[in-house]
Amino acid sequence: MGSDRQMQSLSIRSLVLLLALAIIWGTTFLFAEIALTEVSPTTLTLHRVLWAVPVLGAFLYQKRYKIPSDFRFWFGCFVMGALNNALPFSLIFWSQTQITSGLAAILNSTTSVFAILIAALFLKDEPLTTKKIFGGILGVSGAVLIIGPPDLHNLDLLSIAQMAMLAATISYAFAGVWSRLSLSGYHPLLNAFGMLTATTFLMTPIVIFTDGTPSFMFSTPVWASIIAISVFCTALAYVLYFEIIKLSGASNALLVTLLIPIFAVTAGHVFLEEVIERIDFVGFGIIILGFVVIDGRLTKFSTASNPVLKIKSK
Repeated sequence: MGSDRQMQSLSIRSLVLLLALAIIWGTTFLFAEIALTEVSPTTLTLHRVLWAVPVLGAFLYQKRYKIPSDFRFWFGCFVMGALNNALPFSLIFWSQTQITSGLAAILNSTTSVFAILIAALFLKDEPLTTKKIFGGILGVSGAVLIIGPPDLHNLDLLSIAQMAMLAATISYAFAGVWSRLSLSGYHPLLNAFGMLTATTFLMTPIVIFTDGTPSFMFSTPVWASIIAISVFCTALAYVLYFEIIKLSGASNALLVTLLIPIFAVTAGHVFLEEVIERIDFVGFGIIILGFVVIDGRLTKFSTASNPVLKIKSK
């Protein structure tokens, strides 16, 4: 995570896109909360990827991108679809049947920490350093604080749901490693399209087995939420995400996971009257601190702006 490209500062355009993406992904939890009143977690996962495919496909067609047909690409997309969509989406949506959308978003913020740690374990150019280990301990400690140590010993649906959220973030982290290893030779938007298409094929038999024939008979608010999750929070969000990576690098794009809870908690409080405990915000602060330690840019900025520190660092 130390390349010049990844360490570059955010431009005004990148910052605007980052905030827009944080708002879009932050409202995903609100829309999911509404949709889950009539739709099961697995069916909602299927609808999320199903309707995003033609939208992203139309964007690729307009950009004249040619979709690969080789086995390597599609095999990579099916594994990526399982790790980055099918498993985490289903776990997150199930978790939201037990916990608030705001708390789900806060736990989801550990994605950035797990992504950096797991990348360090499996990628040679991402070595596991003392700084990463310490930052990882902080991030996980924040998540444990949110769940509550007593709940880790006395499991109930609440604590299981929170740990399912953490499992989803770990799945995201492994997806990032898999993407680097198997799909790095293809354009990111092609990878997103292939991944969503593969996830649709993966989820269809799962939904048929668990819920029967996929239902399309929902109320207007639920349909509106499904379309919002699919078109805006998935298809459009991927376009914005990869644009941020192109403009400012992957490390800056990861910052979105720390902004998402702010908008998710606000939306949940305003529209669903959800309440987040103070200890959850403390845990979130520790998660952010863990990311800052791992990322290292704040330390580098402080050193560069202080001549005394700069001399001592040599």
